[in-house]
Amino acid sequence: MVIGCFRFMIIDNCNFPDNLLYDPDSFVWVDVSNENCIKIGIIPILSSISGKLKSIKLKKEGTNIEKGKSLGSIESPKYFGIVRSPLNGTIKEINESILSKPKQVNDSPYEFGWLSTIVPSNLDNDLNGLKKIGECYIQFKSLIYEFHVRCFKAYPDYEMYELGTECAATLTKLDELLTKIEIGEIVYLASDDITADLELTRWSKERSQSILEIRKEGLIFHFLVRKEKNN
Repeated sequence: MVIGCFRFMIIDNCNFPDNLLYDPDSFVWVDVSNENCIKIGIIPILSSISGKLKSIKLKKEGTNIEKGKSLGSIESPKYFGIVRSPLNGTIKEINESILSKPKQVNDSPYEFGWLSTIVPSNLDNDLNGLKKIGECYIQFKSLIYEFHVRCFKAYPDYEMYELGTECAATLTKLDELLTKIEIGEIVYLASDDITADLELTRWSKERSQSILEIRKEGLIFHFLVRKEKNN
């Protein structure tokens, strides 16, 4: 699959650009297109495991970093973790925008949600520990299964699990939730009502709200709904 200028490998609906290298054990990607300034970020698997990020802290520019040591930390209401550097070197730049808008890492892990750039000190040796996406396929697929990762077109701000609930009742709850959230925020909804896709499509037209994605896995429908207006 090609998106923009890059080709992606899709593993269970999660996108992994094939122009990057990966450190699967640290859940990070590495852009070595400029060998004098290596860009680093986290992969969607870690973004899904962590949940909606509320806080990001990064080591300062000019900090010397050893491979395997902390570049910084990410935190959500259900998760706290260290992001470990896949390289030895010195931090050249940090992505200031994600410090005030941490969800940007969830929403755009490759483009706008990168973490830091590093001037490498031993790149030739460190490259031996990094892999192309084809070499990571089995490991990533296993991690996606193990951690029940679901990747969507956009990262949700809220979640609704309405299994065993009639669609009419689900839509009433969805209407109520939308009165409490901001325009542009996204709700993930899971439903096992057999009419859910038809009813959500009808509802979205009546309410002028967007359905960004509909996916069916087994008997369960998965929806992404974006609030477009106040009703």
